[in-house]
Amino acid sequence: MKNLYWFKEISNNVRSGRRLSLGEYKRAVSWSKYLVSSGAAIKGEGEEEWSADLSQLFIGSKFASGRHSRIYRGIYKHMDVAIKLVSQPEEDEDLAVLLEKQFTSEVALLFRLRHPNIITFVAACKKPPVFCIITEYLAGGSLRKYLVQQGPHSVTHKVVLKLALDIARGMQYLHSQGILHRDLKSENLLLGEDLCVKVADFGISCLESQTGSAKGFTGTYRWMAPEMIKEKRHTKKVDVYSFAIVLWELLTGLTPFDNMTPEQAAYAVTHKNERPPLPCDCPKAFSHLINRCWSSNPDKRPHFNEIVTILESYIEALEQDPEFFSTYKPRPNNIILRCLSKCSNIFASCKA
Repeated sequence: MKNLYWFKEISNNVRSGRRLSLGEYKRAVSWSKYLVSSGAAIKGEGEEEWSADLSQLFIGSKFASGRHSRIYRGIYKHMDVAIKLVSQPEEDEDLAVLLEKQFTSEVALLFRLRHPNIITFVAACKKPPVFCIITEYLAGGSLRKYLVQQGPHSVTHKVVLKLALDIARGMQYLHSQGILHRDLKSENLLLGEDLCVKVADFGISCLESQTGSAKGFTGTYRWMAPEMIKEKRHTKKVDVYSFAIVLWELLTGLTPFDNMTPEQAAYAVTHKNERPPLPCDCPKAFSHLINRCWSSNPDKRPHFNEIVTILESYIEALEQDPEFFSTYKPRPNNIILRCLSKCSNIFASCKA
């Protein structure tokens, strides 16, 4: 395991004569307080929380970062792990309070989740100056990285089904626990062995009972449901919308609205009801499901229970008939069938 490079980068820059910019210096100082350069171990004193034993935790190289966090590969009790360090901005007390609240919420949610398609929680620590979450390390990286490596329109429909079903099962479990993810996207879906997908990053997740308006909410516009962009009240169906965008990613290998800025994408979705264009050769089985999932009306989007059932039926049909995707015809919605049946009964009674 390689040691952290942060301090080495600083010293190398000094020797080469290049001065650090003010931003680089502040970032280095603000993050260095969490780390011991000699062994790349986390500093921290006092009694550990959430079972984290800091003496058993060592940090390796950084492989991802967010606005207020850094994620490193590491070792915890002889196990490969991912370590998420959360920054505590000293210059912004309100932001610091918000980040601490999000951290506590994320740990509380992760601690209660146990599912093959959800990232496995290992331990956490919340002893200033250390705010860290330790989870299993998945060597496959993010789904976004995988799609870039594969190239556009190159993932087979069979693999798309497998990946989509993993995601749907993870989200089905999450919703069964009364939890909204609220930031479902390919970057937050990680790949383990045999391309097993696990839902990760619960930094802005919440219990359904705690949802209100999305005012001040910080999600990702390209994947965000229109009701969230408009800062309206939202339900579990926001995750269904995001799932549709991810399914589109699986089919195309592209970034949604890649010809727009995030703000332009948000405007297009909310004011023009635009969605990423489906490929001309997209099988109706996928296009029908996607169109339902990203409906502008949340009530028309299916629940993940139904999505899982649909995807399982697709897999079974494909195993029985390799030409399934070319012969598939969408079935009428059950509600429509019931209405037609009721109307026919009324008509028959009137004739009698």
